Amino acid sequence: MAPVAAASATERTAPRPKAVDGFWRVEGYGAVLAIRGGQLREYQTTDISCLKGDSAKRTAPGEYRAADGTVLTVRTRGARHGSLHLSGSAGDRQLRRVAELPTGCGRAMPEDPVTAFDVFWQSFEENYPFFAAKGIDWHAVRDRYRPKIHADTTRDELFAVFSEMVKPLYDAHVAVFDGERRFYEVRPGTTVPSRELDTKVKNHIVRRDLKGKKPQEFAGGRISYADLPDRGQGYLRISGFAGYDTKDPSYAAQLAELDKALDTVLTPARTASLKGLIIDLRVNGGGSDALGLHIAERLTDTPYIAYRKRTQYTRPQPIPVRPARDTPRYTGPVAVLTGGSTVSAGETFTQALIDRPGGTVRIGQSTQGVFSDVMDRRLPNGMAVWLPNEEFLTRTGDTFDGPGIPPHLRTPVFTKEEFKKNRDSAFDKAVAVLRD
Repeated sequence: MAPVAAASATERTAPRPKAVDGFWRVEGYGAVLAIRGGQLREYQTTDISCLKGDSAKRTAPGEYRAADGTVLTVRTRGARHGSLHLSGSAGDRQLRRVAELPTGCGRAMPEDPVTAFDVFWQSFEENYPFFAAKGIDWHAVRDRYRPKIHADTTRDELFAVFSEMVKPLYDAHVAVFDGERRFYEVRPGTTVPSRELDTKVKNHIVRRDLKGKKPQEFAGGRISYADLPDRGQGYLRISGFAGYDTKDPSYAAQLAELDKALDTVLTPARTASLKGLIIDLRVNGGGSDALGLHIAERLTDTPYIAYRKRTQYTRPQPIPVRPARDTPRYTGPVAVLTGGSTVSAGETFTQALIDRPGGTVRIGQSTQGVFSDVMDRRLPNGMAVWLPNEEFLTRTGDTFDGPGIPPHLRTPVFTKEEFKKNRDSAFDKAVAVLRD
């Protein structure tokens, strides 16, 4: 569930209630939450629209569970302010109490193509942070395409127009949906993570890098580990930060599976003896940022800031990495393997290790270049769109959205030639770097 937009002029300051019940604007996320009768309902807003979003049922005081297993935790700070935390996400979203829903939330919107176009365009106008960086004049895009839309525009034609509008963004966190149809574009020259690619890569690594010895597998095969014989090094491969427990989609269940893996891998004996750890994220489809932070907590004895998050309407929020308690921690050298198929939470985890004490070197190719949580926006005609609205900032205030996080040492990553000639240049470089 991803609430979204800017405050409406029709909102006014509310009286001073005592509970979380009432109406809350999610600052920077284009949404208002209506909380009452044990239910939380999201309203997705822009300056020209208000549409019902997802809902969640109360499971404990201040806690609500959505149908997809996401737990939303609402906390108040005085009478007028509060915070919203989504399980699996890094950081909190700031809430401001309002007296009522924005004008228009109580009535159905027209479902014609022109209205759908206007809401689509406005959703990006108010929330997408990267137009300037990508050299896109969004107003010129509207001027070009809106005259093509009219009352008789077909659904196929509208889908095609929306797809053409966002294609030049080459943003893997931007997608257009109409039923089973989906359009999205990744950064040119990169490959989308897939089960087929993951299997091909896994077999190549076992055969070539691990000399045929299968690694220990955890979390449904999404995490694997092997000691590298005679090298004193460890190899940890993570193909995603989701899907660890396929029966229970909740973040708590995924975290429990991750802890099982980490407790098995990072034992007192191993953390004391390892001379280097390779973390392979070259095929990683993303998932929960918080799971990556949880791993980072086992790789440091010193607190530090992983990154800072902000929207166009909010101040940067520091996201800390705090050393894990009551469990062994590995603090030695780390080599992180990345490539264009390192996506989303795979990238935020990579970024969380940039300022890690103890030494971290990145090897391979630049990551995909998408970091934000995805906003799931509904359109009046039943179509939908995904878009990002957050920036993940470095210590110097920069962002890697678009080009991705660059490696320190650039090598080929799973090219046709690498497979054909039985090579794994990034792995070999990591072994050599950690040995020195």
